[in-house]
Amino acid sequence: MADPTLEELRDGFRRARDRRAAWEPLWRECYAYALPLRGFGLGGEFAAASRSAERLFDGTAPDAVDQLAASLLAHLTPPWSRWFGLRPGHDVPADAEGRVAEQLDEVADRVQGHFDRSNFAVEIHQCFLDLATAGTATLLFREAPAGSPSAFRFAAVPAAEIFVEGDACGGIGRVYRLSALTRQGLVTMFPGAVLPDTTPDESERRLSVVEAVQPEAGGHAYCAFLADAAAGDLPLATGRFEHSPFLTFRWLKGAGEVYGRSPVMTALPDVKTANKVVELVLKNASIAVTGIWLADDDGVLNPANIRLTPGSIIPKAPGSAGLTPLQAPGRFDVSELVLTDLRSRIRHTLLVDRLAPLDGPRMTATEVAERAAETARLLGAVYGRLQAELLNPLLQRALAILRRRGEIPDLTLDGRTVELQWRSPLARAQARDDVRNTLLWLEQVGKLGPEAQQVVDPRAAARWLARTLGVPGELVREDTSAIEELLRLMPAEASDGR
Repeated sequence: MADPTLEELRDGFRRARDRRAAWEPLWRECYAYALPLRGFGLGGEFAAASRSAERLFDGTAPDAVDQLAASLLAHLTPPWSRWFGLRPGHDVPADAEGRVAEQLDEVADRVQGHFDRSNFAVEIHQCFLDLATAGTATLLFREAPAGSPSAFRFAAVPAAEIFVEGDACGGIGRVYRLSALTRQGLVTMFPGAVLPDTTPDESERRLSVVEAVQPEAGGHAYCAFLADAAAGDLPLATGRFEHSPFLTFRWLKGAGEVYGRSPVMTALPDVKTANKVVELVLKNASIAVTGIWLADDDGVLNPANIRLTPGSIIPKAPGSAGLTPLQAPGRFDVSELVLTDLRSRIRHTLLVDRLAPLDGPRMTATEVAERAAETARLLGAVYGRLQAELLNPLLQRALAILRRRGEIPDLTLDGRTVELQWRSPLARAQARDDVRNTLLWLEQVGKLGPEAQQVVDPRAAARWLARTLGVPGELVREDTSAIEELLRLMPAEASDGR
């Protein structure tokens, strides 16, 4: 497939911008009520975000979004913990699995070390905040310069800068990023680009830059161009990636939709209602504190000069009533019942009451298992989408970067020779459930007598348990060969990627 021309990319960016315009009002409301002071847009629109916080009276939704993002981080990519592993695929001979598994554990340790030394935990948490609020988030995965502590560098891209087009299968196709950079920023980011001449007064003026990444056979085509009315559409850089640096992922989506839907969108009616109820309660409280007063126009009392302070003396004409309080027509006690119900539904929709740790007494083993099963059921669909759109591309690009640097062997995640093994708490909960079923089967087979026990292969069962529970390969003793056996089984050398 031929690389797209600059004219095609410009037209595609305009189409993506027009399609996204229908989502922007909904996103602004979600950010205003669930992630205030963030704002949505480019340039000066970020400064206007403080005005949305002035209209926010209830903090249930922002608190729930923070807890949901923290729960996603702890369940999917927990810091200081191994949340993924590498294991031999089904094409690896059985007598070579042990040695290959040990070598793959060393490779996984090296990759995990680069993640731990990078800013991954910080930036992915920001992406989870956008994911819970707007339903779509993007993580930029770059290669760090040589000499850095980690080979990886991450950046959470604001939702305002990302425009996407869908592919024929309902996934993410071409991705555009619109950013604003000064001339110095352009020189730093694109050192080989030919920039238009500017006057000294225009040196700090920000120019619009569009980066486009399009999937194609064997990789992704990259093109950056200057989209500025004064400077024109000027190409800045072109290239090719083995795996896309822009990882765009969604919470859930409807049929035919490109952008995702978030839990905040589902809870938005309750969030807005709770916010209005709290606003009315505060207004009613101010009336209850200061009161509403009546005064006779007797020619002596001047309401403009009255100050309701302790010890003040208010003059009045003889025989007049002076100041009298106005009784409220009713009480607002029902607001507490309404608020309790609204806040409960908001926290339920944002999964706070089901994903957060319990504050009660210690749970039994059965309660822990049932809670893990409930968590897996709630996040099953979301976890499947995040695994396909975030975790798999993330690990594939990480391995491609380290493979090109020569830090790891030339391994390819093809599922036949090497496959990923997820070790996050959510994945381990499902693995423990599979192990319990297998152990129950072994227990029942043992009760059937010696003839039934002959169908059980103890060594195969032990290897399966080790593989399912993520046991390190060096703890499994077998007659094995070296990792060169694995490399011999692989196809031709993988192409390099940045």
